[in-house]
Amino acid sequence: MSKKSWQASTTTFGRGVVRVVPDLIRLTLSVESRAGTVAGAYGRAGDRVSAVVAALRTAGVSDADMATSGLSVRTETVYTDNGRNEIVGYLASTGLSVSLREGTGTDPAETVAAAVNAGGDDVRLGGLTRGIADPAPLLEQARDAAYDDAKAKAEQYATRAGVRLGAVLQITEDTSAPSSRAYDISAEMDSSPMLMARASSPVPVVPGETEVGASVRVTWALD
Repeated sequence: MSKKSWQASTTTFGRGVVRVVPDLIRLTLSVESRAGTVAGAYGRAGDRVSAVVAALRTAGVSDADMATSGLSVRTETVYTDNGRNEIVGYLASTGLSVSLREGTGTDPAETVAAAVNAGGDDVRLGGLTRGIADPAPLLEQARDAAYDDAKAKAEQYATRAGVRLGAVLQITEDTSAPSSRAYDISAEMDSSPMLMARASSPVPVVPGETEVGASVRVTWALD
């Protein structure tokens, strides 16, 4: 039985990154409503959420880009002097995830302000996350850049070693999703006129840049 001849090789790593302005913003908000009865808290929360959803629709957000993310009703208690917990009310809460897409005519700042104004003091903002609606074409560009980066390194090593770069023996990819930076815009609204006035003014939403990256490990034969 003949032995397989040993093949000299080199392995390099490449990294490719494509930077773009995000075309998708994900908004997380919730409604918290208090009342003296379960039905009262639940009903108030329903009214507030309905108002928020209606405002989002008016702003141009489609139903497909809104999703309820939770629903609960719990008791609120206080610790009394006699060492017991006493129920003082009920808190109903529900969450809503909203996607704001470029090209739909929705202005992120105006849309957030409309939701806050519609829900009033019961609205809580959880944050904004930027993203890419369709990262596939950007991933293709990142892969090309990653491969070119790995090949340039391999060619440099081969030249320094006085050999030629041969056929590719193995390719292993490690892709990263579009990096998303979350902006914490959570706010506890109180009933003071000053804060109510601030809530009605849109807070600017600056998209900035996000990136899609790909990493690759390539092994070449050396001739």
